[in-house]
Amino acid sequence: MSLRFAAAALTAALALAGAAQAQPLTVVELFTSQGCSSCPPADANLATLAARPDILALSFGVTYWDQLGWKDTFAQKAFTARQQDYAKGLGHDGVWTPQVVVNGRVDVVGTTMGEIEGALRKAPAAPGPVIQISASQARVAITAGQRLPRPAQVWLVRYEPQTVRVPVKRGENGGKTLPITHVVRELTKLGDYAGGQATYPLPAATNGALSTAVLIQSGPGGPILAAGRG
Repeated sequence: MSLRFAAAALTAALALAGAAQAQPLTVVELFTSQGCSSCPPADANLATLAARPDILALSFGVTYWDQLGWKDTFAQKAFTARQQDYAKGLGHDGVWTPQVVVNGRVDVVGTTMGEIEGALRKAPAAPGPVIQISASQARVAITAGQRLPRPAQVWLVRYEPQTVRVPVKRGENGGKTLPITHVVRELTKLGDYAGGQATYPLPAATNGALSTAVLIQSGPGGPILAAGRG
């Protein structure tokens, strides 16, 4: 490789890294339930947002509606715990559905797109460190970021890349088939991040059809500092 070619390759790599930092992902999390009659409009709003390249849209099924006639087929206790962490971080007394949280900083009821768009303007994505996800090398690499006053958490998220249609047989949505987009299937903490450069092992996917994302988040229920997609 000539010095001229190497210099050009380095320049291109730096330009790509700069572009990634200049256009950070906005993370929109919807806490929803198949047993909640108010949730289908929010599910539809998330599907609209999922089509935007600047947004990472994630649907988390929660468990506390399960006793009311229909058990959500995607709900996990870990997702309910995540919403409860947000309730504490955002100063709420409790949890509800449908709730949309933008970048871990602002939340709204997810049934009205106008309110979600207002939250997007109010809580823009932070230009945090670049996250690189390499399935071939089975690792997650974080580029140099500023030192943090306290360690943040690094989360691996695996989710359905398409819309899943769920026939609901009982409960408030009984008889309906609900289209749900970007359903989260796995949520795994990879470790802590204190700033600078860092790498983490990437667990093997149990389902190769799922998409992968990584979040850097300031503590349980805190602001999201950076996000990346695989």
